[in-house]
Amino acid sequence: MDASLPAAPAPGSLRAWVLAARPKTLPAAVAPVLVGAGLAAHDGVFAAGPALAALAGALLIQIGTNFANDYFDFRKGADTEARVGPTRAVQAGLLDAGAVRTGTIAAFASAVACGVYLAAVAGWPIVAIGIASIAAGVLYTGGPLPIGYVGLGDVFVFVFFGLVAVAGTYYVQALSLAGEALLAGAAMGALITAILVVNNLRDIDTDAASGKRTLAVLLGERWTRVEYACLLGAAYAVPPIGIARQGWPSATLLALATAPLAIRPLGAVLAAREPARLNPALGDTARLAVLYGFALALGFAA
Repeated sequence: MDASLPAAPAPGSLRAWVLAARPKTLPAAVAPVLVGAGLAAHDGVFAAGPALAALAGALLIQIGTNFANDYFDFRKGADTEARVGPTRAVQAGLLDAGAVRTGTIAAFASAVACGVYLAAVAGWPIVAIGIASIAAGVLYTGGPLPIGYVGLGDVFVFVFFGLVAVAGTYYVQALSLAGEALLAGAAMGALITAILVVNNLRDIDTDAASGKRTLAVLLGERWTRVEYACLLGAAYAVPPIGIARQGWPSATLLALATAPLAIRPLGAVLAAREPARLNPALGDTARLAVLYGFALALGFAA
């Protein structure tokens, strides 16, 4: 064993649960909430309590979705030893499938607790958003027709991690919905969807072999690479559009300062032919989405 590599978590340990929660994915749940809060601050409607509850709810739904994916992908045979991505806790024998199912329920139940507070603050629309978000998290890989198995995963991520996350965070503070929140949500949705695109491009062969029909499997490698480039381009087009059409502050152009960070993952996605070579691009894209979100939120709040 390579002594430079960290030791694997002990089965059933806290480290195994942390691994299953996929902490590297969690900042992607935080960034859209920060954008919604920054926009609320710009519009003079920032409210700390609802913003923090939205943040906690987003994190819990992300964790619950990660647990559900680990459980259902294992049960459906999508996670095998042929994967070249990060370790999956159930497939690796670090956590029992039944325990992860229970963890999924616990994470979503905790998210509901945040939703009860937000519903008291902002009314029935939050109930509908919460139910839809949790249902989508489960049905992404669970149920008779999983979203992620029929080419709809990209749409799910764009809608819930972009439009819903940003606009929902704005709504619980402003108690109204503005078109500019949806525009900002589209930028975040594009970048977070790009994370999924890299993941699915890397796994395109193993997913196809297991019957998991992601959009990458349906489009093929060439057009999946084109999709990735288009998502990045769309995100960087949003701040100038927001300034021109929505009266956004010029400081939101700060998000464009992250563009150089897109060069390396874009080059890897366009050129890499071996799946393992896409793992760095996955991390780079996640980092790009988070830093873009921070920059856009700061531009709103400045």
